[in-house]
Amino acid sequence: MTTDVLSPPRAPQGAPRPNRPRSSLMASRLRSVIKHIVLLAAALLMLYPLLWMVAGSLRPQAEIFQAPGLLVKDPQFQNYSTGWEALASPFGHYLLNSFTVVLGAVLGNLISCSLAAYAFARIDFKAKKALLAIMLLTIMLPFHVVIVPQYVLFSHLGWVNTILPLVIPKFLAPDAFFIFLMVQFIRGIPTELDEAARIDGCGHIRIFGQIILPLMVPALATTAIFTFIWTWNDFFGQLIYLTDPDKYTVPVTLRSFIDSTSESSWGAMFAMSVVSLLPVFLFGQRFLIKGIATTGGK
Repeated sequence: MTTDVLSPPRAPQGAPRPNRPRSSLMASRLRSVIKHIVLLAAALLMLYPLLWMVAGSLRPQAEIFQAPGLLVKDPQFQNYSTGWEALASPFGHYLLNSFTVVLGAVLGNLISCSLAAYAFARIDFKAKKALLAIMLLTIMLPFHVVIVPQYVLFSHLGWVNTILPLVIPKFLAPDAFFIFLMVQFIRGIPTELDEAARIDGCGHIRIFGQIILPLMVPALATTAIFTFIWTWNDFFGQLIYLTDPDKYTVPVTLRSFIDSTSESSWGAMFAMSVVSLLPVFLFGQRFLIKGIATTGGK
């Protein structure tokens, strides 16, 4: 004996869907509106310090700390001209110093971290897992722990008051985070490509340069962007090693506008802070989002 199970009749293709109840549609729209209002309020809360700094750069010195609001009734742009010429050299000189340090740090990290990552991901050698584990442990080592022995070493080498302590260590693969990022990326590249290249007579150098390196552009872009931002915003390391005002970078130069013994130039400092953010905003923001999205998708 067989039992026929009757399935509900299907709607023909192309037939209009039944309308949702009006109350359900209104509730969905209300939830969407509330969600967007909450997100907008959170975004404004996060952006408030930045917007207040921009507003402060357009206010006279006496009114900067008088108004917590963001509305500027009479914008004063002389803070920008005053801040640009306030120090011994124009502010562009210190921007150039920062660009020099950032360029060296980015090149150093790209070269050294990619080579170290290829070795950990593709080459078999003794104690490889132990060395990788030790390298990963250094991620949790605070920078302040090693700053004293590093300063003593660089002082003996005569590198203090130069950009060498800020650039040369980057060519020795000191950033374990970027090495780990690239190791994971290289492990995702099929090893069949290496084997095919090895059959054609390629060694590790050609496999790295002609096969692996072109495929890991997203990881390289992410490394370059984060190195750019972290080096551009670094204050502590640059303050320690740079003592000549003519060699100051942007973060150290901005500190020069604050004087604990006399009146500080808050308006000029805020104006130059806005100027120092422009390179990060113009060049870093678009590539940062693209690099993170590409690497995360990989």
